Amino acid sequence: MKVEEYLRESLKRGKVHLTLLDPEEQNPQKALEIATEAVAGGTDGIMLGGSTTDSQDLDATAKILQENLDVPIILFPGNTTGVSSYADAILFMSLLNSNNPYWIIGAQALGSPKVKKIGIETIPMGYVIVQPGGTAGWVGDAKLIPRNKPDIATAYAMAAEFLGMRFFYLEAGSGAEQVIPGEMIQKVKMFTNHVVIVGGGIRAGEDAKKVAQAGADIIVTGTVVENTSHIKEKIAGIVEGINSI
Repeated sequence: MKVEEYLRESLKRGKVHLTLLDPEEQNPQKALEIATEAVAGGTDGIMLGGSTTDSQDLDATAKILQENLDVPIILFPGNTTGVSSYADAILFMSLLNSNNPYWIIGAQALGSPKVKKIGIETIPMGYVIVQPGGTAGWVGDAKLIPRNKPDIATAYAMAAEFLGMRFFYLEAGSGAEQVIPGEMIQKVKMFTNHVVIVGGGIRAGEDAKKVAQAGADIIVTGTVVENTSHIKEKIAGIVEGINSI
C-alpha cells in the first residue's frame, strides 16, 4: 500500500500521529531504539528530517528503520540532502511563506532528478511556518505568519490546494512554547480539502487533543522523544489525547 493511501485509510479510523526524528541528533541504532518505543506507544509512522540533515546520516538511519519497523518511513526534507532511497515516501514540500525562492521551488528543482531516479513515492505538500518559527523559520528565511492572523494561513492553504498540493503543514517550529492556534487550524480545515498536518510545541496529550479538536488530521511530535527516557509512555499519552476527542 502506498503511504498516502495508508495515511488516508488510517484517517478513516481516527487521527494520525507521526514521530519526527532528526538523523543528526542520534546514531542510527539509537534512532531505531527511539522509533521502536514510539511505535509501541502508538505512533503511526516515522518522519525523518531536519533543517541541516546530512545525507549519509539520513541514509544510515532510514535503512535501519525500514529494515526493522512495520510503519512507513517518511522523509521530511530540509534541503536537497533530505532525499534517501531507503524511505517509503517523501513529503515533497514547498515552504510557501519563505522570502527566498530557493525554499519555494529552487531546492525542489535541484532535488527532483534524484527523487525521480530512486522512484520514491511523492506526497505534494504546502508548508508554512507560523510564529515563533524556531530553527526552521530561520533556516527557511520565512516571513512568519502571525499567530493572530488565521486568514493569512488559510489563504496560503487555499493557494496550495489550487496548485495541486494535497497535504498542508502548519509548523510552529521545533520546541515552540505554544502550539498552532486552534482558530488557524480550524479555518484551514474548513476552507480547504487538505490533509492538515500540525507540528511544533506539542508536548503532552492535552496539547495534542487541542490541535486534533481544532481540525488537525495528522499530529507530529519530535522534540518530546529527545527529552524523555520514557518514550513509549510519552507517545502513548499523546496518542491517547488525540484519540480522546
